[in-house]
Amino acid sequence: MRNRFDEQLCLLNKELLEMGALIERSIKNATKALLKQDVETAKAAIGFDKEVDQKERDIEALCIKLLLQQQPVAGDLRLISAAMKMITDMERIGDQAADISEIVIHLSGTPYIKKLVHLPLMADGAINMVSASLDAYVAKDLGLVRRVIEMDDVIDNLFDIIKNELIELIRKDAAYGTQAIDLLMIAKYFERIGDHAQNIAEWVEYSITGKHKGEYLT
Repeated sequence: MRNRFDEQLCLLNKELLEMGALIERSIKNATKALLKQDVETAKAAIGFDKEVDQKERDIEALCIKLLLQQQPVAGDLRLISAAMKMITDMERIGDQAADISEIVIHLSGTPYIKKLVHLPLMADGAINMVSASLDAYVAKDLGLVRRVIEMDDVIDNLFDIIKNELIELIRKDAAYGTQAIDLLMIAKYFERIGDHAQNIAEWVEYSITGKHKGEYLT
């Protein structure tokens, strides 16, 4: 019986990593579309959102099956409960990558008002946070959890830099206002992706220690 349960836990880990790979690809496509103003790549990123949603449903069904059929003990129960929380954040990350791509499509054909320097850094940081948080779950690595949480400060600082730069551009020329708001929204979505990745890391911490220190982002 335990062997069967362990097999299903391995399947849960596999499904989580596959969902993580989907959202990483979605963020990467959204970023590529943003930098190259590539509408087709933006549409591809949006298309990933349906796959992410389906993966969330599949994992949720597996978690419920494990809870109802296996009656897991405390440590396993935390692992499964954390996974159910994590997929909610992962689904929101997929939504936000799609939202970025929607704005990219809206901006297509219009030259950017400034060179995009810090947005790609935010995107790379967000992708690294997502990947590291899932690696921490599989490896039960509290050190990696801590690094993910620390990385969120970097994302937040980049957001502040972008916000201040865009405000300064609007001050110089009000005609920049509409696109500046769109670029600020993109930066905000990347910042939110970082927040959700931090949430994932905090649920990983709960799965290992039984303690959850962070506030859950809705």
